[in-house]
Amino acid sequence: VNRADASVTRVAGQACVVMTADCLPVLFCDRAGTVVAASHAGWRGLAAGVLRATVKAMAVDPANIVAWFGPAIGPAQFEVGGEVVDVFMDNAISDSHRSAIPACFAASPTNPGKLLADIYALARAELNALGVNAVYGGGLCTVTDSSNWYSYRRDGVTGRMASLIWLAL
Repeated sequence: VNRADASVTRVAGQACVVMTADCLPVLFCDRAGTVVAASHAGWRGLAAGVLRATVKAMAVDPANIVAWFGPAIGPAQFEVGGEVVDVFMDNAISDSHRSAIPACFAASPTNPGKLLADIYALARAELNALGVNAVYGGGLCTVTDSSNWYSYRRDGVTGRMASLIWLAL
């Protein structure tokens, strides 16, 4: 969809794969089982529209799309500056989407002037604004769960997890 940020297929047996550590993997399918997709949604890609591009490339009614969120940095761990809020606000797709964005951020209790971003809530707000309301998963924090997930922010070491989806043959 956007170079390596997402892939979409209607070909049975062909997998759509994204590699992540702290960024959000989002897997998609349509209810009829005719198309699947995978998106790599770090905050920059998410703000730049990777999810809306993926939904558009699927070329089905968004009401018939199901999305699943894989493991990513959790809302209590994802510290950002105020400029990140501005980027999301500037790139909102509608007034209702824009009004949902502030609730996706909270003041950092340990670092004055910083915010905690909920990447799951940001992605859900955008998908809902696009008409994708069947959204599942989330809540799996890569930073706090070292026994199950890689986290560059936690370890400073590169490791990746693959999230993949395909149509059965």
